[in-house]
Amino acid sequence: MPGHQEQPATAAPASDDAPSRDDGAPSRQDGAPSRDDGPPSRQDDARFRHEVLAVVLQVRRNRLEVLLWQRGIPPFEGRWSLPGGPLGAQERLGASASRHLATKVDLTSIAYLEQLETRSDPARDPRGRALATAYLALVSAEVEPGIPADTAWYPVQDLPPTAFDHGSIVESARDRLRAKLSYTNIGFALAPGTFTVAQLRDIYAASLGHPISATNLQRVLTRRGVIEATLAAVPPSSAGGRPATLYQFASGTLVVTNPFAAFRPPRPGTGGGGAGDEGS
Repeated sequence: MPGHQEQPATAAPASDDAPSRDDGAPSRQDGAPSRDDGPPSRQDDARFRHEVLAVVLQVRRNRLEVLLWQRGIPPFEGRWSLPGGPLGAQERLGASASRHLATKVDLTSIAYLEQLETRSDPARDPRGRALATAYLALVSAEVEPGIPADTAWYPVQDLPPTAFDHGSIVESARDRLRAKLSYTNIGFALAPGTFTVAQLRDIYAASLGHPISATNLQRVLTRRGVIEATLAAVPPSSAGGRPATLYQFASGTLVVTNPFAAFRPPRPGTGGGGAGDEGS
């Protein structure tokens, strides 16, 4: 898949079923059997289903939108869910996410792919215990994917009724993206190859969910070496004005540019022009 960048599993937050090194239980030094000794129960020995899901995000019409498909069978028939499917027996998680996107929603133009989280709530699927590993997938604003009839883009702020825990997973992906926009160059996966500062401002504002100052954004990203000016420019409109310089991202791979930075929303009463950059 072009632009595919599977991140190490360690980049994802720890799942809630990670074993604790100290659960407070007294140690057994006298050789007496503990409650963990002996054969596993039928439930403990069960092999759970494991599915892989993808939260595909793209800035469309100046809104951050997610790709969903409508379920045609129970459970949650008619509700909207994330694209995905079962993990193959000989398959890596990232490869499985890419396969399901290509075969089920005909989406191969992924600019960035990162493991997001694993859901393990025993009651998340009414059909039985099922683990789900979700991936964050970003699509450039210049791509117009062809998608099946039962698939649609929805604003992340206005989701339709969703199946399982997929609405919550979309929120996790949105929050991950917003955080990484502040301290990495992940905007390269959302922006076109070249862009004006105004266009980039619109992409950041849509993704962050609050207004951004184009001047401040240019200053911050240029100082960090995230974006660089090209020799090209957009001709002025019929109304006149100066040609707008076209910029590009300096790198097409993920780079942490300032681990302590955070883009702040504008302060009340400032007219929405602020694009604070804490820690820059």
